[in-house]
Formats: sequence, C-alpha cells, structure tokens
Amino acid sequence: MRCLCFGSLNIDRVYTVDHMVRRGETLSSAALHVNCGGKGLNQSVALARAGLPVCHAGRVGPDGAMLTDCLTAAGVDVSCVMRDADTPSGHAIIQVDADGDNCILLYPGANRQITPADAERVLEGFGAGDLLMLQNEISSLDEIIEKAYRRGLRIALNPSPVDDALLHSAALPLVDWLILNEIEGGQLTGETEPERICDALLHRFPETAVVLTLGKQGAVYADRYLRCWQAAYPVTPVDTTAAGDTFSGYFLAALLEGQTPQQALRLAGRAAALTICTPGAAEAIPARAQVEQALRTEVRQSV
Repeated sequence: MRCLCFGSLNIDRVYTVDHMVRRGETLSSAALHVNCGGKGLNQSVALARAGLPVCHAGRVGPDGAMLTDCLTAAGVDVSCVMRDADTPSGHAIIQVDADGDNCILLYPGANRQITPADAERVLEGFGAGDLLMLQNEISSLDEIIEKAYRRGLRIALNPSPVDDALLHSAALPLVDWLILNEIEGGQLTGETEPERICDALLHRFPETAVVLTLGKQGAVYADRYLRCWQAAYPVTPVDTTAAGDTFSGYFLAALLEGQTPQQALRLAGRAAALTICTPGAAEAIPARAQVEQALRTEVRQSV
C-alpha cells in the first residue's frame, strides 16, 4: 500500500496579532514568520510523521524550492511535484490572535494550474488499494477523484475550502472518507448540530465514512454501522493553523494500520492537540513517537 497526497503547497506568512484585522482597520503585528504550508503539504507531512510512506503530487512556482525541501526533510517523496516557470507558488496570509485562533487569506497560485493530464500522469504510478488524500485547494479535483476511483484507490477528502463547484460536485459520492470540520459540514448540509450534519452527509453519501472535527468539543466518526466520539484534549492553544491537517493524517494512518475508528480518533486528537501547542504549520506537526509518548503519559496519569 502506498499513499499519495495530491494537494496544495503554500508559502505561509504568519502574523501574530492581538485580534483579527477589522474592516477599515490598520493593525501592527507583533511578529512575522514565513513557513511552509498549504493543506496538501501539511497533510503529507502529517501522514509521513505518523509513519506512512507518502508521495506528494502538486505544483509549485519558481519560488517553490523551500516547499519541496520541507517535504523531503519530512521523508516525503517529491518526484510527483511539478514546477511551473510562470506562476508563483501558492501563498497564504495568516493572522494568529492572542487566543491562538487564526484566519487565512489564500492565493492559490500554481496550485490552480493542475490539469486533468497532470492527474493522469501522476495516477499512472498508483493502483488498487493505495490511498489518495485530497483537499479543495487545487484545480481538477473532480477529474482526480474520478480517475483515482477507476484505478481502485481509496480516497480521503478534506473538502476545504467549500465553494460552489464542490457543493455541486458529482464526484463526492466516490469518496471513501470525508474529513471535515463543523463549518464545512454545515456548508455541505445546511445543518448546524454535529449529529444532524453526520446524518445529512450519510444520507447523501451512504458509502462514505464521515469524520467531523469539532474543535474544543472533540471529534466524531460516523458510517452506516458505527458512530463514536472522542473528547478534545485540554491544552492552551498557541496556533491552530495545521491542527486539522495533522488530525487528518494521523487518523488515516491509524486506520490503515488496522486500528479501530475510535482508536484512530484518539491518536489523531492527541496529535492535533500537540500541534496547536506549537507555532507554525508543517513544522508544528509532531512525530509519531512524540504522540505515542503523550498517550502513554495520559494513561499513567489516569491510573
């Protein structure tokens, strides 16, 4: 089994602020950090640090060397990362406030230059039983899903950001796992309560398992036969930027190792909790040994 993450690569410019910039306001930031990010890159790093062999596919511009270097340092295969000579790499402007919450302004850049032909070339190297991890920060998403489905790959999608094309996508029923937060769940279903979001998604996509993250309320897994909850780990947040991506990578890694959904929620929740205690995106994602140690400490403290 191999893991392919086909997704975005962004240069993140992270500004530390007292509060999010309001309309018409000019606000000074206390600090600026330039990091490697993008949901795709973060998820590739999370999958790799959770212990899976990962290949990343995507596009960068002429300024993208720091992005591929970051992936390589995390143990990710970058042979499927394409380079665009004319379009800059994607980048994000991220505000992180005093409570550790963030808001993000995204410029897609080379991430939106991916074509169906690119998808065909990448997927030629993968087949039945392999895992494909996706987000909605790249172009040709429907074509990638459809081509991967025909090849027998198992498909996980983080449907972020939710846009009109995604809301009307005919490819969503082909996805094996939808991993999303309650805001995205509400956008897809019109519901606001976690149980009703899960019910609506399962009604629309009965063959798809739903993993709904709920911030301080934890997370829930739901499919046609099982529904289970995991409480959030109490921590003082510093930066929540890559928490959801960390959760996604660790959850899938645990499932593919044969762990139950409940065990996968526990591992993913602990990894995400560690991530938000550290500033940054990819660099904040913990190694598997660190997550396992935190779980062992938790068990000892509860005895």
